[in-house]
Amino acid sequence: MISFLVVWFLFGALALGPPVFIFLFMKFKSSKSWPTIVDGNYKPKVSIIIPTYNEASVISYKLVNSSRLTYPRDLLEIIVVDSNSSDGTADVVKNFSKKANGLDLKLLVEKERKGKSHALNYALEHCTGEVVAISDADCFWPSDILEKAIPYMADPSVGAIGGPKILFNSDQTWITRMEEGYLKSANSLRVGESKAGSTVFFEGGFSAFKKVAIDRFDPYGTGSDDCGTIIGVIEKNYRAMLVKEAKFYSSFPSSFRAKISIKLRRMNQLIRLFAKYLDLLLKGKVKSTRSTVIPNMLLYLFSPVAFVVFLFLTGYLLFSYPLLLASFALLIVPKVRFYFYEIFESNILLFVSLFAVLFGKRFSVWTQPEDRVWLTAENLASYGLI
Repeated sequence: MISFLVVWFLFGALALGPPVFIFLFMKFKSSKSWPTIVDGNYKPKVSIIIPTYNEASVISYKLVNSSRLTYPRDLLEIIVVDSNSSDGTADVVKNFSKKANGLDLKLLVEKERKGKSHALNYALEHCTGEVVAISDADCFWPSDILEKAIPYMADPSVGAIGGPKILFNSDQTWITRMEEGYLKSANSLRVGESKAGSTVFFEGGFSAFKKVAIDRFDPYGTGSDDCGTIIGVIEKNYRAMLVKEAKFYSSFPSSFRAKISIKLRRMNQLIRLFAKYLDLLLKGKVKSTRSTVIPNMLLYLFSPVAFVVFLFLTGYLLFSYPLLLASFALLIVPKVRFYFYEIFESNILLFVSLFAVLFGKRFSVWTQPEDRVWLTAENLASYGLI
């Protein structure tokens, strides 16, 4: 029995140790000051790319939102790249451009749909800015987001910045409330990673890259245009940082099925992402950012397998000693219940994603979220976004 408990404890440490270590260390780091130059006078030309596919219902809102940016107009260009939409998205953009007084707005249309990263790389060829920013059509920026974010790129070591997602519908269902709690914790950890060296996570709603820091989006074909692009940034010895001031707004699906679909797609991409980091680490191409890459690599590649084994061992232990079920009384504490659920869900989905990657399952073409009921003129105006 003692040997069984030793094995159970070891797998528990492998499964739960990395997330606990990352959480404590990065929370500590997030409280420190920025180890970089932040210069409000730094104002490079910015090219904003908005990729679209069948976005006719929201693209007009997004263009109004983009036109309200207070960044100097002569230092701003907006490029909408449409992947052969069938709902008239391109026509909406063309009509808007005729009324966009003084706004440098360009429309590019692909002949066929080849995925988000392909669309972004096509648009990248037409960007004239020193900084290239990305935003999804259903994500909305405060008008001063660039003034708050771009100064962090004044430091020569910084090659990319991202911002935290704020949900419009965080109180809609228990699914959106859980997602809001997850985002708050994750954003805090990403700030800690940024201050420790470099984060490896970005959201698609707002990210900005120095053009010299990237050759193309998702250079290794991980399927993740945001996190996958950071690989190239880190390879060139630049840092990627999440900036709390660069927040953007979006909604999140309120159904469990839609949430799981999004999470599986994202985790499938992250498995590929950290498999590539492992390859680069073994080749000596990841140096200055090891303090954040290695813990996350353990978390996404090795912990899920250990967690599933730990789960089976725990089940056997509880079957043999039913009185141990009393320890689950801790789950009545809301915060404990939240972290337990997040760790359980994340590890199971990562485990499934590992097998999906091993069997060649890819998710390379982006799809629209199912729940966009919050993206109305009234709601966006109430947040001062249009």
